[in-house]
Amino acid sequence: METFFQQIINGLVLGSMYALVALGYTMVYGIINLINFAHGEILMVGALVSWTVVSALADSGLPGWSLMLIALACAVVVCVTLNFLVEKIAYRPLRNAPRLAPLITAMGMSLLLQTLAMIIWKPNPKPFPLLLPTTPIDLGGPVITVTQCVILGSTVMILATLMWLVNHTKLGRAMRATAENPRVAGLMGVKPDFIISTTFVIGAALAAVAGLMWAANYGTVQHTMGFMPGLKAFTAAVLGGIGNLAGAMVGGILLGLIEAIGAGYLGELTGGILGSHYADIFAFVALILVLTLRPSGLLGERVADRA
Repeated sequence: METFFQQIINGLVLGSMYALVALGYTMVYGIINLINFAHGEILMVGALVSWTVVSALADSGLPGWSLMLIALACAVVVCVTLNFLVEKIAYRPLRNAPRLAPLITAMGMSLLLQTLAMIIWKPNPKPFPLLLPTTPIDLGGPVITVTQCVILGSTVMILATLMWLVNHTKLGRAMRATAENPRVAGLMGVKPDFIISTTFVIGAALAAVAGLMWAANYGTVQHTMGFMPGLKAFTAAVLGGIGNLAGAMVGGILLGLIEAIGAGYLGELTGGILGSHYADIFAFVALILVLTLRPSGLLGERVADRA
């Protein structure tokens, strides 16, 4: 039973990071029907920028909390600027092109960002410094680290803030109107280009936070680290119902739990021979089952079809 609760904790932490990245996918898709496959690389850039800042300030004497906040601020600024430029340069000129063109462009941007990161930060993995206390907190059997508590708490606050922003603010109404019909929204005074750029900016900020969380939780960064989390987050968005914010959250948490519990039981059944390295099997099997039984995802898609 203790092992099961430990798997639940690990799954919630992993799912929280998936959910943050999945929100970026689902927001962009909900507004312009684009799958931004370069979104995982924004997470990678956020992690590498955080590592650069933390490494540069390692001898400054600042406490770990301060270093983490400074690294996060720098990562958010860089990722927001990068994603804004990606949308403006790579995606905006193709907004009225056939859907295959932006999709191929997104894949090309993913490879381009990986290559640039490899040139700037070199291909070797880099250890991420321990910024927070490492003594685990005993929960009566299962344990949780301070870093994992920060990840869970931050994710809850960010998701609540985002839901409030989308559902109860003027910007959120403009985003929903643009998602429904950008031409009509433009006639009502909404600026679709501004709203689309804002959506990319918000998604990039979430990915930067997830990148720092990922680096702090797993203790290593490298230029290819964004590919699998990005793919898993896209899976989570589809699992929950892409285009639906609540679906992205549910899909991310559910995917993390499926991976953690599935890998844990697989390790027990095989005596440790198989385990975490085969967690991907459970994630994609779950996706196949959900899409077979409910193609629109668990919570469906709230975005209306456009004429």
